[in-house]
Amino acid sequence: MPKPKKDRSRLERSLVGPAGEHYVLFRLHMEGMLAALAPTNAPSVDILVLNEDETIAATIQVKTRTYGSDGGWHMKAKHESLVRPGLFYAFVDLEAESPTTVVVPSKLVAKVIKEAHSVWLNTPGKNGKQHQDGEMRRILPAYGYPVSSAPAGWMEQYKDNWSLLRGKP
Repeated sequence: MPKPKKDRSRLERSLVGPAGEHYVLFRLHMEGMLAALAPTNAPSVDILVLNEDETIAATIQVKTRTYGSDGGWHMKAKHESLVRPGLFYAFVDLEAESPTTVVVPSKLVAKVIKEAHSVWLNTPGKNGKQHQDGEMRRILPAYGYPVSSAPAGWMEQYKDNWSLLRGKP
């Protein structure tokens, strides 16, 4: 599979999110789960996973990446407090030779990005300069500084762990 170019057009970049959502729908289908895209512009949900009786089993927010040196995904400050039972994130990596997905409960995602951002803010940047706070956050498979809620290899247990959506790890 060819690697995406970093100088992609705005149109190409706008297709990354929908590609990730459809990839997650495909994987859910392969796992025998009934799922559908959430209504357009739903503020915190991209995909609904249904039980056999068509009640909602889980909701998913999909974050997709196609390139980047740190292997992480863009998040925002609002994700530090977006915690709901049954809400999961599906972090899709389309850069890999074979796409992978990391399925993580929202409670853990909120904890990790909040702690990681706090540590980053309190760690001097280039030339000892203080980092500036803002809306942007990153969730990473490995941080270059100590994040107790995200030790080395922390994402591995969630890699393609679709059973979490059924409530059975």
